[in-house]
Amino acid sequence: MEWLLAAAGLIVLIFAGDSLVKGAVNLALRLGVPALIVSLTVVAFGTSAPELLVSVQAILDGVPGLALGNVVGSNTANVLLVLGIPALLAVLHTSEHDVRSSYLQMLAATALFIGLCFFGPLNWVSGLILLTGLAAMLVHAIVSARNSPEVPELEGADPSLSWARIILFLVVGLIGLPIGSELLIRGATTIAQDFGISDSVIGLTLVAVGTSLPELATTVMAALRRQADVALGNVVGSNLFNLLGIMGVATIVGPVPVDAQFLTFDLWVMAGAALLMIPLVFMGRNLTRVWGIGLTAIYAVYVWSIL
Repeated sequence: MEWLLAAAGLIVLIFAGDSLVKGAVNLALRLGVPALIVSLTVVAFGTSAPELLVSVQAILDGVPGLALGNVVGSNTANVLLVLGIPALLAVLHTSEHDVRSSYLQMLAATALFIGLCFFGPLNWVSGLILLTGLAAMLVHAIVSARNSPEVPELEGADPSLSWARIILFLVVGLIGLPIGSELLIRGATTIAQDFGISDSVIGLTLVAVGTSLPELATTVMAALRRQADVALGNVVGSNLFNLLGIMGVATIVGPVPVDAQFLTFDLWVMAGAALLMIPLVFMGRNLTRVWGIGLTAIYAVYVWSIL
C-alpha cells in the first residue's frame, strides 16, 4: 500500500507541477509580463514546485531529514542520472554551448550550501542567506539576458488558451501539488520504517529520483533532438534552484538538522558529481555514451553504498 501511495504521489506531483507551470506562464503573458522574466522566474520556480512542496511538507510532518535528502539526492541524480541516461541514447555535443557562467554559480551555490551545513542545523538565517543568493542569481540572469538578442521560447505558452482553461490549470496545480506531496511523504516514510532505513536515505533515493523524473524526461527529449544546451541548462538551473530556492524556503519553514552521514559522505558526493561536469563545461568534451555509462555506474554504486 505504501508503494502505491508513493507512486500516486509522484504521478500527482508531476501532472500538477506541469499544470501549474502551464497556467502560470499563460497568466503572466496575458498580464503583460515579458517572456524573459517569465522564463527566468515563473518557469524556473514552477518546474521546482514539486521538490519545494515535498521539502516543506516533510518539515511540517516532522521528517526534515527527508527534505534535506530530497535536495542533496536530487542534485546528485541530476548530474549522474539526468545527464547519464540521455547520453546512453545519443551523443550530446555539449562542447558547442557555453554555460560557464551558470555552472560557476552552481559551484558557488554548492560550496555555500555545504558550508552552511557545517555550521549546524539549517535554520531561518541559513534560509535568508540562500534566498539572498537566489535573488542575486536572478538579477544577474535578467541583466545578462537583456543584453542578448534571443527571445526565450516558453514551453506551455499558448496565446489561444482561454481564461477558463488558464484558471483551471492553476487550480489543478495549486490543489494537486500539496495532495501529491502529502501522499509521497506518507508513502516514503512508511517504506523507510518497513525497511528499517532512515528518512534521510529514503529522501536521497526514492524521493530524490522521483522528483527528478521531470528533469530526466526533459533531458531525454533534448538528447533525442540533439539539443545539448537544453540538457546542460536544465541540470545546472535545477541544481541552483534546489540549493538556493527550495532549501532557502524550506529552512525558513522549520529547522533542518544535518546528520553526520551528510557531512562525511552525501554532501561530498553531491559536490563531486558537480565537479564531474568540468570537462563538459570548460574542456570542450562532448557527452558521449562512455560518459553515460560512467555517470550511471557511479550513481548505481552510490545508491548501493547508502542502502
